[in-house]
Amino acid sequence: MQNRGVSLRDAGCLPSWVPDGALLYLLHTETGTSIRALARGTGCHASTVLRRIRRFEGRRDDHLVDEALRALGQRLGPREKAGSSTKGKPMTMTASDLGQISETQLKTESQRILRRLCEVGAVLAVAPQMEKAVVVRDGEAGGATRTAVVDREIAEAMALKGWIACDQPGRVARYHITRKGRAAVGHMLADSENCASGFADTQAMFIPQGAAEPLGSEMCQTGRRIRYSIAESPIVALARRRDRDGERFISDDLVSAGERLREDFELSQIGAGAGQDWDRFLTGADIDNSGVDVRDRGAAAARRRVQGALRDLGPGLGDIALRCCCHLEGLERAERRMGWSARSGKIVLRIALQRLRRHYETLGDAGGMIG
Repeated sequence: MQNRGVSLRDAGCLPSWVPDGALLYLLHTETGTSIRALARGTGCHASTVLRRIRRFEGRRDDHLVDEALRALGQRLGPREKAGSSTKGKPMTMTASDLGQISETQLKTESQRILRRLCEVGAVLAVAPQMEKAVVVRDGEAGGATRTAVVDREIAEAMALKGWIACDQPGRVARYHITRKGRAAVGHMLADSENCASGFADTQAMFIPQGAAEPLGSEMCQTGRRIRYSIAESPIVALARRRDRDGERFISDDLVSAGERLREDFELSQIGAGAGQDWDRFLTGADIDNSGVDVRDRGAAAARRRVQGALRDLGPGLGDIALRCCCHLEGLERAERRMGWSARSGKIVLRIALQRLRRHYETLGDAGGMIG
């Protein structure tokens, strides 16, 4: 889009990630800019601008989209009328204004959440008056596992960009990832892989769901090493296996413990270097684990929780948990890299998850494993 409200963006009224159609809609409804004026400014036909505006008007039935447009509209201020006493006055903003989210912050948080929504059975649950949205994944036994938590403003931005859509409206709305969202997370992961190419051995790499390579394949057609499908983690795949008695090899509570560690690990990466060395925390180095609380969503607090968990697991158990739960490394590859015998990794991983569950249970409510 050419020349689309450049003065407004330069003034910092609206962030750069706002979609073109949403920008046209807000300029028309909030500032009173005519369709013809918008058409001249964008170089499009007036009918094209009108269709884009009507498209976003129809999307206001989606609660998150409606909240996002309302918040962004407040940044532009009410439509100024002749003789209005508000003309020329600075607009007011709340501390949680959606417009304060930067392009980098949205990309970082969206990549984390969209990856989770690519998993089979995962949805984003949002309820009114709640500041956070929660990603939950349905299990085979009918239970649900929480896999991620995100600020409501990020969820609103993802809905506005069309990356998620409401699957089940109601008191607790359930959102699923869209085709546009899958394409977006694919581009994000590709960008991250290119930026962190020097740390390929410590970063989890993914292929889109439905790619030619089978689940757990070690090499893709381009010759790059992959770890696991984006739609499934190693512990989720292992949880489907049965033992000789027909019982699940990994129970739901052990899966929850592994997902608890992965959630903290991903939160800890926000703002951290791509090559952060976690191996040093497996050696029992002194770690300040005081004041650990799962309810603190900050990156620093999440990093301390991961450090505490890895220290409690120790070498061996901590290694396999870090590789399979956090880096999403396949069991066969983890066994080879650690020099273990074939098919021993699943046994050690189950023991690590049992120890990890006990670690979170000893933290009580702060461990996030109760209730």
